Amino acid sequence: MNDLLSEEHQDAAQFISLRAVQPADAQFLYEVYASTRAEELAQVQWPEAQLQAFLRMQLNARDQSYRMHYPSIDDHVILFKDEPAGRLILVRRDDEIRLADIALLPEYRSAGIGSVLIKGLMDEAKTSGKPIRLQVETQNRGAHSLYERLGFTTASETMTHFQMEYRPAA
Repeated sequence: MNDLLSEEHQDAAQFISLRAVQPADAQFLYEVYASTRAEELAQVQWPEAQLQAFLRMQLNARDQSYRMHYPSIDDHVILFKDEPAGRLILVRRDDEIRLADIALLPEYRSAGIGSVLIKGLMDEAKTSGKPIRLQVETQNRGAHSLYERLGFTTASETMTHFQMEYRPAA
């Protein structure tokens, strides 16, 4: 198990599972996405209906973009104790494992769930010899720090995103 996790978090690993996203998950996926944008959009003074319409449009555009750029994505609901806790989107290609998205509802964050899932991907990367690549917003310092603690390095940076990767030891 990942030595970066506390004993409490290591115990949590047995309760984490994944299942394929289903059409009935649409509202849950919206809630996960909206929770990731809450801090950013707290500064916007829009009526609730307008904010929800904007978030749904953004989520739909992002998901369509993923499917357009990555025709074979693995789109999962993250379960903790069989309860929906977040979303994980992966793209496995010949030359990489792309972590397109990982997001948890606020009540499941900082519990080691993301670390357990990423550590599992790192094990897959070691077995396959493929790097894991991802991008994280430059303002998301918490996620950037997590990836660095897990052994990811920043490959490049734009004004809005860090391009990060994990290369398994040869």
